[in-house]
Amino acid sequence: MGRSQTFQWFSRFKAGRISTDDDERSGRPVSSSTPEMIERGRQIIREDRRPTIDEVSMLVGIIHGTCHKILIEDLKMRRVASKFVPRLLNVDQKQQRLDVCLDLKKMLLTIPAFFRMSLRAREPGFTPTTRKPKHNPVNGKVRGHLDRRRQGK
Repeated sequence: MGRSQTFQWFSRFKAGRISTDDDERSGRPVSSSTPEMIERGRQIIREDRRPTIDEVSMLVGIIHGTCHKILIEDLKMRRVASKFVPRLLNVDQKQQRLDVCLDLKKMLLTIPAFFRMSLRAREPGFTPTTRKPKHNPVNGKVRGHLDRRRQGK
């Protein structure tokens, strides 16, 4: 703290002041994150989840940073695939996803074994046929990770 500020506080306390808080001032509020602005942002996102933060800030009438804070911190939303979505699923959404997964599992059991086998063939790590090794066109040697020169032998 500077010397002049110390003298100002000393004179204020000498005059009978008991608080270090600043005096009330007129002017706009420090932040535009009022409940009204948060609700307006929520309504705009519910109508259309595709607008950018700049578009939402222009519609609400606040600056970009405050609009970003409202969407991310207050409304707990994030940007996914060009849409704003809630960060966490509510209980109903979780139950709905569980029901869909269980229905898909039941459907899979009703598929004949032949088709289940072909579905399994697309899983990672499953190779239905063996591939021929690639040869270098210049010297005819096998190239790739099986090359002995690259293994240090």
